[in-house]
Amino acid sequence: MAKGSSMRGNFNRILKVDLSSGQTSHLSLPEEIWFDFIGGSGVGAWLYMKYATPAPDPLSPENPLMVLAGPIVGTNFPGSSRFAICARSPLTRIWGEGTCGGNFGPKLKSCGFDGLFITGKAERPSYLLVEEDQASLRDAADLWGKDTYQTHQLLRGRHEGRRGRAICIGPAGENLVSYANVNNDRGDVVGRAGMGAVMGSKNLKAVVALGARKVSIHDPARYESIRQAALQQIKASTPAASLHAMGTDASMELGMMTGDVPIRNWSVGEDFDLGAKLGGPAMTERYLVRPAACLFCPIACRRVMKNLRGPFAMEEGPGPEYETCCSLGTNLHNRNPEALLKANELANKLGMDTISLGGTLSFAMDCFEKGILSEKETGGIRLTFGDMDAVLKVMEMIAWRQGFGDCLAEGSRRAAARIGKGAEEFAVHVKGLELPYHDPHGWHGMGLAYMVSARGACHLQHLVLPIEQGIASYEGLGLKEDYQGQQSSGKAEMVKIAEDFGIPCNALLLCQFVGWCLKSEDFPSVLSATTGFDYDLNSYLKAGARISLLKRGLNHLMGMTSQDDVLPPRILTPYREGPAAGSVPDQDLLRAEYYVTRGLEADGKPAPRTLDLVGGLLEMKSLLYSEDRSREKGG
Repeated sequence: MAKGSSMRGNFNRILKVDLSSGQTSHLSLPEEIWFDFIGGSGVGAWLYMKYATPAPDPLSPENPLMVLAGPIVGTNFPGSSRFAICARSPLTRIWGEGTCGGNFGPKLKSCGFDGLFITGKAERPSYLLVEEDQASLRDAADLWGKDTYQTHQLLRGRHEGRRGRAICIGPAGENLVSYANVNNDRGDVVGRAGMGAVMGSKNLKAVVALGARKVSIHDPARYESIRQAALQQIKASTPAASLHAMGTDASMELGMMTGDVPIRNWSVGEDFDLGAKLGGPAMTERYLVRPAACLFCPIACRRVMKNLRGPFAMEEGPGPEYETCCSLGTNLHNRNPEALLKANELANKLGMDTISLGGTLSFAMDCFEKGILSEKETGGIRLTFGDMDAVLKVMEMIAWRQGFGDCLAEGSRRAAARIGKGAEEFAVHVKGLELPYHDPHGWHGMGLAYMVSARGACHLQHLVLPIEQGIASYEGLGLKEDYQGQQSSGKAEMVKIAEDFGIPCNALLLCQFVGWCLKSEDFPSVLSATTGFDYDLNSYLKAGARISLLKRGLNHLMGMTSQDDVLPPRILTPYREGPAAGSVPDQDLLRAEYYVTRGLEADGKPAPRTLDLVGGLLEMKSLLYSEDRSREKGG
């Protein structure tokens, strides 16, 4: 960090809000915290360590909900419009976070704040209006019970048309569904780990941002040079062109050929007809209205779709991403793309993470077809693979916690515990977070990344996907030429590098698709040009290691151990057919090599020497190794 630097990019102002009292205050951090943890969930984890240990119950008023931007958010750098939401997760009971693109992040930054630190519980349903340098609580009685589309429309009309931007929850968040999401302008969502349920527990229906302040840049000329070079790299990028043409679902058919696409609750190794029906080319040809983009992004990977035909008609609106095409498509063995569109629209409106939703539904279908569940438990619904009429009914039941939906609202891990009779075998999760839809049978490095990611199974806490699958190559990181193939040996080294490089990308809140197109030196360069801090590639990677160890330390304070760094039974069961037939990750080898590479103790805690080497974690070292430290075991 530059001596005597005057930081730019961030305002160094976090708005603290106590919903119980309605009081607000401003929090400023030492500059070294911004240098060490960058922004987003990196700074969020530091704030949690500082102000929320020992960890409160996820749905208690004391659990802080943090809405955070990053140092390049509010600039016009491509892919810089994201924001993060962090809290202890009601789904996993460990560290929880999610990020989102769209438009809310820059608008929050334009209010003169780098983020919000929200505690307490409002006396009645409310929303938070954040304006330049101030905030106030407003009554949300007329919004409570409304879906996210209705809520956005009402708030947009109430706050000067399109100048105000909002995030909100739907009925699932209000009813504390453990994987409820937070919605930004209908189609952009903070999906993972149940941040919508944390909002609901606080009687917080929405946050509206309304401001016009500009972010200052330390070295505008250097910044602009880096930005123009990034735009040229994106223009020349094959992955960017594919994402623009067919969205994130562009690679489904290729994924079927490489063993990347889960089918029928992770039990079938191939179904090329299914990929052809739900893949990007078919969905684009039949249902695309136009591509759409996040603010300042030239890729425009988002899909605006519609279907006016048949029983699954869908109004013009956000179409499904790749993860949803798997979660509510291939993994449910659903061959009907129009039913997929309708289910995606309903999940958006109700406010549920489609990854956990689809994983929980496929789990329940497996249990039903194996005789563990019957119509007696499901309320007369035959919950069989491919039956999308049943899926739509159960989705409503989950969001409103009606009947059997109340059980599934807890996610697959707790639902399996409640059902019993061996149901745990069919719940596909790590640490309670349902797996995203990239299959470790075909890519063992992704399996390790799922095992050790801070929030549970995650494909975005790192850059494993583009590195392992050969989508992007980053010089200067010490990566070997070939990490592809269905082998486990040596993957730990790659995963650590991919974490150290990818975690600061999330703290920057730079879109990973843009990151696929850039050179490794572009990341610390734009950070330095914006903030004025002296980042190089080495200090950038060190920040990634520091943030990773901080989050792992928080998880151990919440009761996590090495016994939680495991893959579910379905991932350790080989397929009989397909490109990944007979292949399973060697989880014991992967974990052992990773612990050595990352510098962890046998129980999974960061070793004291490891914490010393990355610096900035003296307080976490004290918390982890204090002799009288009491632990709370996660549920």
